[in-house]
Amino acid sequence: MRVLVIDIGGTHVKLYGARRLEPVKIDSGPAMTPTKLVNGIQKATEGWKYDVISIGYPGAVVHGKPLHDPVNLGKGWIGFDFQKAFGRPVKIINDAAMQALGSYRGGRMLFLGLGTGLGSALIVDGALEPLELGHLPFKHGKTFEDHVGVAALKRFGEKKWVKNVFEVVAQLRNALLAESVVLGGGNSKLLTTLPPDTFRGDNENARTGGLRLWQSPARRMALAAAPLSDDVFEHETGFPVRYG
Repeated sequence: MRVLVIDIGGTHVKLYGARRLEPVKIDSGPAMTPTKLVNGIQKATEGWKYDVISIGYPGAVVHGKPLHDPVNLGKGWIGFDFQKAFGRPVKIINDAAMQALGSYRGGRMLFLGLGTGLGSALIVDGALEPLELGHLPFKHGKTFEDHVGVAALKRFGEKKWVKNVFEVVAQLRNALLAESVVLGGGNSKLLTTLPPDTFRGDNENARTGGLRLWQSPARRMALAAAPLSDDVFEHETGFPVRYG
């Protein structure tokens, strides 16, 4: 099964196709509506072969449907029929959750995305549960996101922000009994050291997450538990072993 993976961002939309070494990017922004997105993707992927589509959406998704329009894109996302527009089966998931799937290493893993806000997801034995932990109260009348989002980085400065990240990771890991934590998002690169049992993710893991979205939890567990040989990896994912 060939999967087209779409990772929607506020500046660019990344498109990952089978057996392509690099993503294709199309411009995004406040004028980007779902109709413009579909038209842009169809033009950019002309001649590509794919059977199904995974979409990483920059907002809350419930039962495969966006709950609200993204704050940094155009309007019209709620209720838009992507499957009809593309003419293929489509699965939509929160972008942090898709990156979490691609970062999964087995067991009980908490994903925290350090970007504009705080993305979050929990994976237990291959089963994914998207979360909205960033909006929960933390301390001093502020939320977790208020302490580790990009606004907090500007307000507190990098040294205090890093301290906040360590504290937030410890609190959420203990609360959710996570065996490991993956820190994704662009601001994770600011951390020169990481909390215990914590690993740095990569935005490009969204590619693998989009592929795993079509696999069963049991298959995700199997793929996360053991390194794949080069030929098995390419067969399972449709992507070459080397990227970039």
